[in-house]
Amino acid sequence: MDEEFDFENRIISPSHRDEDAESDNTLRPRTLREYIGQEKAKENLEIMIGAAKLRGEPLDHLLFYGPPGLGKTTLSMIIAQEMGVNLHITAGPAIEKKGDLTALLANLAEGDVLFIDEIHRLPRQMEEILYPAMEDYAIDIMIGTGPAAHSIHLTLAHFTLIGATTRAGQLSTPLRDRFGVQMRLELYTPEELSTIVRRSASILDVPITEQAALELASRSRGTPRIANRLLKRARDYAQVRGNGRIDLRMAQECLAMMEIDELGLDPTDRKMLETIVRFYGGGPVGMAALAATVGEEAVTLEDVCEPYLLQIGFLARTLRGRVVTRLGYEHLGIPYPEKLRAEQPGAGGVPDEQISFSESYAEDSED
Repeated sequence: MDEEFDFENRIISPSHRDEDAESDNTLRPRTLREYIGQEKAKENLEIMIGAAKLRGEPLDHLLFYGPPGLGKTTLSMIIAQEMGVNLHITAGPAIEKKGDLTALLANLAEGDVLFIDEIHRLPRQMEEILYPAMEDYAIDIMIGTGPAAHSIHLTLAHFTLIGATTRAGQLSTPLRDRFGVQMRLELYTPEELSTIVRRSASILDVPITEQAALELASRSRGTPRIANRLLKRARDYAQVRGNGRIDLRMAQECLAMMEIDELGLDPTDRKMLETIVRFYGGGPVGMAALAATVGEEAVTLEDVCEPYLLQIGFLARTLRGRVVTRLGYEHLGIPYPEKLRAEQPGAGGVPDEQISFSESYAEDSED
């Protein structure tokens, strides 16, 4: 490929970026009542929180999984707020030593919430410390070495562990089974995202029309984080090129300038599809080969580009590799080959052995 993909700076990347930090603190809902979308998860959480408060007990351990940017951290903050306890936030890759995790657990007060983001990246030896901590609220600490080594039994306060992951399939079975509640967060509908955009615009004091909010929402790939990011870019555009008010024309011009099409695809997504078509005849192609062709790590393609392309039906995961579907060809404006039409039966040219979008997050194997 002549150009390298710039995954880190993609405006429609669902991953957290530095520019999101300030807006996250400003725009995050503080209560379940303010939280928009994820109705099933909210209903379950309302019942769990209400019952736990009536009994005077901490919540059971929770696991949130699903695509990035859907509000897993926000829900954890709301849970701590609703329970009236402290929230301690860390990430799986940040816990490298047993002493770090032991100190974190020992400092928790009764009922506190410990939130571990990217828990699938927690080292295995750290998981072994969590097992007794989650079940028995106790850990054993080894003091000394050799013949003088001895174990100290440390009792912990009753706490709630909330884990968040985009790759639930990479969690070990013993750890996953110790979560009493496992909730999948789903992609948002354009209508839900439109409500979020209008709420965020109100907080940021940005005038916006309903049509403009829906336009931004429909190109946000079902992700609130992206919707808020596009809102900020549209605000900048409207202030410089307009009168500060975001109407439908301002929104469309801003999105066109950023090369985000009507389905939320940017040049990176289109180049990934074009690479499969141009170099591999539309597929199938393994992720390792595709990653080598575009010059990016396979895990980056799987986490950043592939999920949304699967969800909208432009890409299919088969037993032999990735395949661009008829819908993908049509979006690129490339005629769908008759050979693939014969080889890929079914609506939209999707192979019979296609792996579903939901299952793709539960897989931990590489092609």
